[in-house]
Amino acid sequence: MNAPALRGGLLALLAATLFGISTPLVQQLGVGLGAFSTAALLYGGAAVVGALTRRPREQEARLQRADVLRLTAMAIFGAAMGPVALAWGLQRTSGASASLMLTLEALFTAVLAWRLYGETMDRRVWLAMLLLLAGGMALVLDQGLIGGVQLMGLLAVMVATASWGIDNTLSRELADRDPGQVVMGKAAIGTAFTAALAWFNGEPMPGVFAAMGLLVVGATGYGLSLRFYLLAQRAFGAARTGSVFAFAPFIGAFLAFAMGDRSSGVLMAVGGLLMLSGVVLHLVESHGHEHVHAPTEHEHAHNHNDGHHNHLHDPMPAGPHSHAHSHEPLRHSHAHVPDAHHQHAH
Repeated sequence: MNAPALRGGLLALLAATLFGISTPLVQQLGVGLGAFSTAALLYGGAAVVGALTRRPREQEARLQRADVLRLTAMAIFGAAMGPVALAWGLQRTSGASASLMLTLEALFTAVLAWRLYGETMDRRVWLAMLLLLAGGMALVLDQGLIGGVQLMGLLAVMVATASWGIDNTLSRELADRDPGQVVMGKAAIGTAFTAALAWFNGEPMPGVFAAMGLLVVGATGYGLSLRFYLLAQRAFGAARTGSVFAFAPFIGAFLAFAMGDRSSGVLMAVGGLLMLSGVVLHLVESHGHEHVHAPTEHEHAHNHNDGHHNHLHDPMPAGPHSHAHSHEPLRHSHAHVPDAHHQHAH
């Protein structure tokens, strides 16, 4: 794996681990709570993490007024529709099957990144996506054989994956902004929206233990996880980050099994193996060729040792820093991924 892919892959795996652990915990802590209340508490915890991890202006680019509409859309899909559908579905299907179904988030993210941003999708990537889809179909068949309630819960989880796929694709344009500020803004909007819906629908108030537990799970599994996800997108592109993040469901399924979930059947095992094969296939991708960088001007956190930032400072800053800067035309060849500096057509 090339260096940018390795850095992005490790960040995405860290995000996946935190989110994967959260899924069976949300199922346990959310028993007896409404879906809107559960979502509000999860993203309330995420908002706190976002506020605490903001960086100084000289280190990270600020959100702009033009980003508000995109941030609001991210909050609607990612901090409202996604967690509400997941919370509803987790109370109606097994934790292991729900965790594995979340792998389809990678499929939705990759296809949307390909269609909207033109990210490269070669035959290896397409085969990985087909394996993920086949695994999802096996899970649907598995839960359909158990009964209608289980199937409806699993389909609700699928709605959550589609919502988060849209959210992931929208967040690609904000990957160069301060991730703490992005997490705080998205989570705060989502929390306000879902809390208002919880009050309007008369959902019961959570107990202290459940509320504190969901806030902590939200802080780690949604707040810190989203921060690492955004940093991975910066280095790795939206489609690839989404595919590596697909390890999260397997972590969640393993934890659900450790917590006593024994709903696994033959079809679930087949679906899990298909999905795992798709994720591994995507991780071994290597892409490098001669390409041209057009002149551009933008602002984001960067170093001067990556071969793309050759502008001068007096004195030269040490480590990552952020400011508006220009790129001269450049032609070179190296291994790369579809990050902010490699959006060329193939």
